[in-house]
Amino acid sequence: MSERTAEFLREEDEHAAHNYHPLPVVVERGDGAWVTDVDGRRYLDCLAAYSAVNFGHSNERLLEVARAQLGRITLTSRAFHNDQLGPFVTELAALAGKDMVLPMNTGAEAVESAIKVARAWGYRVKGVTADAANIIVMAGNFHGRTTTIISFSDDTVARDDFGPYTPGFRKVPYDDAAAVEAAIDDNTVAVLVEPIQGESGILVPSADFLPALREITRRHNVLLIADEIQSGLGRTGSTFACDLVGVVPDLYLLGKALGGGIVPVSAVVGDRDVLGVLQPGQHGSTFGGNPLAAAVGLEVVRMLATGEPQERARELGAHLHERLVALIGRGVVAVRGAGLWAGIDIDPELATGRVVCEALMRRGVLVKDTHGSTIRLAPPIVVEQSDLDWAVDQLEVVLEELRGE
Repeated sequence: MSERTAEFLREEDEHAAHNYHPLPVVVERGDGAWVTDVDGRRYLDCLAAYSAVNFGHSNERLLEVARAQLGRITLTSRAFHNDQLGPFVTELAALAGKDMVLPMNTGAEAVESAIKVARAWGYRVKGVTADAANIIVMAGNFHGRTTTIISFSDDTVARDDFGPYTPGFRKVPYDDAAAVEAAIDDNTVAVLVEPIQGESGILVPSADFLPALREITRRHNVLLIADEIQSGLGRTGSTFACDLVGVVPDLYLLGKALGGGIVPVSAVVGDRDVLGVLQPGQHGSTFGGNPLAAAVGLEVVRMLATGEPQERARELGAHLHERLVALIGRGVVAVRGAGLWAGIDIDPELATGRVVCEALMRRGVLVKDTHGSTIRLAPPIVVEQSDLDWAVDQLEVVLEELRGE
C-alpha cells in the first residue's frame, strides 16, 4: 500500500462513521467497467456499485444528459412542476407496462414508500381493519437499513441494538409459496419479495415460486410487490427479473441503475388502482422527481427501451456462468445467478469470501463478499467478454493458490 493510499484510508477512518468495511482500495476515476485508484492502478469493477452502475462508469450518453441538465436547473422540489418529470414517469410507466410512477431517491425510500402505499390501499380499498395491516416478507431478505426495514430483517448485524422494531410484518421462508399462503389472513395487504435475493448470495428461487405467489396474491386480494432494486433494469438479462418467469407484480420497486450511476433515483411503479390511493401531502420527498434525476432516469429508460442492454447481459451472462460452473470442485462449491449476476460459494475450508476478495483485489479485480464464504459478481453490462474471461482467470489462480497448487 502506498503512502498516498494509506493517508486517504487514515483520514476516512478518523472522520467517517464506521458503517462499512470496504476493501483497502481508493478509487479516483472510472471508465466503462474499469476503475483507477489514486496510485494509477486499474481494476476491473465486478460489483458495479451493487448494480447502480449497470451502464458503466462515465457513460458518455448519460453524462451528456446530466451536463446539459446541470446547466439548466437541478432542483425545484415538487412544490412546482418541472419539464423533465412528466416525460420520465410517462416512459418509465410504459417500460414497466404500468400507469403511474412514484419517484423517490434511494432504494430504501422506494421500499418504505411501497409499505405506506400497501397499507393505505389495504385500508381504503380492501377494507382492512384500522391499524391492523400486515405485510408478508421473506427470510433472508434485504430491502435496506432504515428502522422499519430492519424490523423485518433477520440480519443480526443490521438489526441488533436498533429496536424497538416496527410491527406489521410476517416472515416466511423464501421460495416457499405454501408458507406464504398459510401466513395470509384478512388483514394481509401485500407480499414483499426479491425475485432474486441479492444480499443473501444471489439466491434464485425455483421457477414456479413467483408464478405461485402471483396466483395466491390474486386469489386472496393481496398486492404482490417485487423489489427489483438490484435485479431490475437489465442486470438479469431482462428488463425485470420477474420477466424471466412471466410474472407481473402489482408494484415494482426500482432504484440503483435507474440513476445511471450518476444520481440517486428510485421509484415505485404500479397501476392507478394502487398508486392512486396517495393524495397530496400524504407522502413526499424534497429531491424525489427533481429535474436532474428525472433527466438522467429518462435517458436510462430510453436505453433500456431498445432491449440492447438486456440482450448483452443475457449473452455475456451465459458465458460467465459457463466459465464459473467449470470451477465447481476446484475451490468453488456452487454457482447461482442470472444474466450478469452471480453468487459464488467458495469452499469454506479454503477461505472466507473476504479473503478471496482481498486476493482478487491484489490481482486487479474488485468483487464483494457476503455471508461468510460467498462472493458476488455483478460487472457493468458494458463489460467486454475478454475482461470477464480475465476476471475468471484471476479467480482460478487465487483458488489454486489457496489450494497450495
